[in-house]
Amino acid sequence: MSKLLDPKILMAIKDLSLSAKMTIDGFMNGINKSTVKGPGLEFSQYRSYQPGDDLRSLDWKMFARSDRYYIRESEVETNIAVRILIDASASMNHSDGDFTKIDYARYLGASLAYLANLQGDAVGLYVLKNSGIFSMTPKQDYQHLARLFYQLEQIHPHGSFTKPIHYKELFAGAQKRELLIFVTDLYQKDDEMIRLLDTLNTLRHETVVFHVLSRNELDLDFKRYSTFEDFETGETIQIDQNKARTNYQNKLNAYLEETRIKLLDRRIFYRTITTDEPLDQALRDFLKQRSKLRI
Repeated sequence: MSKLLDPKILMAIKDLSLSAKMTIDGFMNGINKSTVKGPGLEFSQYRSYQPGDDLRSLDWKMFARSDRYYIRESEVETNIAVRILIDASASMNHSDGDFTKIDYARYLGASLAYLANLQGDAVGLYVLKNSGIFSMTPKQDYQHLARLFYQLEQIHPHGSFTKPIHYKELFAGAQKRELLIFVTDLYQKDDEMIRLLDTLNTLRHETVVFHVLSRNELDLDFKRYSTFEDFETGETIQIDQNKARTNYQNKLNAYLEETRIKLLDRRIFYRTITTDEPLDQALRDFLKQRSKLRI
């Protein structure tokens, strides 16, 4: 696996567009573009003529050489619209070591956008903030991608999650075939994010949720600290990490399993991803879901 996919190396690069390019260049090494057979311009292969085939696809040169009729099959790229949703509530400021959840979300979002653009897909960005939703309607051109990178760099998480009154912005300009990718830590009250996903499900598009977690919150390993503050409510509690760890991990694992089942029941692809985890599997998951939207 390419070291360029290591998030620690990506964070050191700082330039988001360069990091995304390097990530995808490393990831795509040896991986071909996803294509399907269809009436395109690039030659793929021959097959025997069958009654009802379009005569314009007959290869007369092959007929002259073999005295048999052959149809040219070609490859076309299947373009879709990809909407990348980034959770910008205050809990995304949580850090483990030198970088935060939102740092990881930026690089994941940038890499997915670059990969989608490389495949000819229109890409849009939706930043879910305390005050509403920042929207970039999906487009397919490099200038749009550059603006998307810039907006990812400008994300500064604060406050609580976006209120339902703003969700209607996610419906604007919806196209026939879309892939919705939600990058979040799923820190929520009263299942507010599950309700958002239920709203998105009414669009009948494919939805992917990347649940971003840090290693220290998974292991309840915060060194010498015993007082914890909630980023979004400001509440504080004191705990003995050693005594609380087993009970905490049991409850966390139960929550993660419950969340997985909830999303599975909604036919939503769900994957936990930690901030110390290389991005290659997330990119593979993206390609897997994208392939479901082929013509």
